Amino acid sequence: MKQKLDRPSIEEIDQEIERLRYQKRTGQTVKRMLYSLVVVAAVAVLAVTIWMPVLRITGSSMKPTLNEGEIVLAMRTKNFKSGDVIAFYYDNKILIKRVIAAQGQYVDIRENGSVLVDGEMLEEPYLLEKALGECNIQLPYQVGEGQIFVMGDDRQISLDSRSTVVGTVSEEKVLGRVVFRIWPLSAIGRVK
Repeated sequence: MKQKLDRPSIEEIDQEIERLRYQKRTGQTVKRMLYSLVVVAAVAVLAVTIWMPVLRITGSSMKPTLNEGEIVLAMRTKNFKSGDVIAFYYDNKILIKRVIAAQGQYVDIRENGSVLVDGEMLEEPYLLEKALGECNIQLPYQVGEGQIFVMGDDRQISLDSRSTVVGTVSEEKVLGRVVFRIWPLSAIGRVK
């Protein structure tokens, strides 16, 4: 006995063709969106790596400005002025300190921790307390060519240009100026 086959109508065939076309277009659109997102993410990661490195703060030498565990962005630049916070390479690590003086300038530090650059007292509103800290350089100290004199904000414990262990920082070792705190969210904002 033969069974009668139900043949679809022309309308049903047209609907099925349209459904398959729609499914194919949707799949292509999703693929294009995914490819675009991957490209945008790769460009963003590359941009951050090249121009704005992301750094995590370890230690407390920059308290109260920067605290342990905070995450900051550094902008690659070679233009620094006194008071800027910079990140630089030192002994296979990245340190973060504040610029005090540039090449050719004279730095003098008094027993009470007051800092003079070229004979002028620095205004340092970012400090909680002044301290001479670990200082074994001969003062007044003239910053050498292509060098930067840096100090941490927690002067009592910071190991920085006041010590011959770290010394001044060569401009070519500077990673960039720390410009923005991105973590924790409660402290997000510019680094001053």
